[in-house]
Amino acid sequence: MKIGPIGVWPPVVLAPMAGITNAPFRVLCREQGAGLFVCEMITTRALVERHPKTMRMIRFAESERPRSIQLYGVDPVVVGKAVRMIVDEDLADHIDLNFGCPVPKVTRRGGGAALPYKRNLLRRILREAVSNAGPLPVTMKMRKGIDDDHLTYLDAGRIAADEGVAAIALHARTAKQHYGGVADWEAIARLKEAVPEIPVLGNGDIWCADDALAMVARTGCDGVVVGRGCLGRPWLFKDLENAFNGSAERARPTLGEVADVMARHAQGLVESFETERYAIADFRKHIGWYLKGFTVGSELRRELATAQSLDALRESLAKLERDQPWPPNTDTPRGKSGERPKVHLPDGWLDDPWDCPIPEGDAESDISGG
Repeated sequence: MKIGPIGVWPPVVLAPMAGITNAPFRVLCREQGAGLFVCEMITTRALVERHPKTMRMIRFAESERPRSIQLYGVDPVVVGKAVRMIVDEDLADHIDLNFGCPVPKVTRRGGGAALPYKRNLLRRILREAVSNAGPLPVTMKMRKGIDDDHLTYLDAGRIAADEGVAAIALHARTAKQHYGGVADWEAIARLKEAVPEIPVLGNGDIWCADDALAMVARTGCDGVVVGRGCLGRPWLFKDLENAFNGSAERARPTLGEVADVMARHAQGLVESFETERYAIADFRKHIGWYLKGFTVGSELRRELATAQSLDALRESLAKLERDQPWPPNTDTPRGKSGERPKVHLPDGWLDDPWDCPIPEGDAESDISGG
């Protein structure tokens, strides 16, 4: 798969996930298998204003090539400035634009998954991004639409292709679905039919490598985007590389091998963050994902989840039963799920899909990648 000048094989992309896909986690995933590994979502306004937290978030490890940044913005001018900054300062090799965030505090201001409903605003943002990107390929990630009565993905796909976007990723759910229900893989097939001239990547319900092969076979998409399926499972990228290369071999680490990866992950966070205590606290959300399916007593789980230092965490990890084999039936949903009763939107947002209001700056949020 080619994304502009970048060759991607296997055709696999790590989805940006806020608070997850920082450099330590990306490095672990990249060590397992090849692909494109995208950083956490960065808001364009914060990047242009050089917020210290944002500047830390766009740091890449020396081993990371190509470097992929996902931007989220609602103002075409600010998006253009952010893209130009990335080019001029050599901050990345590939830029992805996010239009998939379903979080109410974002959509109620016209951002995220709500924005593509305003077709002309979407076009202006994409035009500014592509025109400022120079040699860097620009891609976009989106959802099917706001809800089943307000689908936008086919119009958005055509607009993206017309404006020179290098590839499109579709999370085959609506904003209303959030992360619940079943992803509509048929929508991925319809999008590929609508924009055959550029790569289309499918996203949604890829919990194992065989799911990825099934999605490509069923939809004709050019590649896949993996999000929640790799939580606590960076070796999924080894499985994906094997699968796309025709190998049936799958990673089945013992609990001891998982514990070793957990320790490396936590150490990477300590080296990346300013304080060890903060890094270990940030790691806690990963513990349940890493241990999913394994038999680990409640007291030891509590001990792991309340460790205050890297040494304490390592001491607790050493108490795990290292020879315990990989548990069966773990290729199942991970992370957040559930459908929302409604999508919160600005007043009158659905009145005219062609007007071009620019949402206020507080529509930008770094809390979800969609």
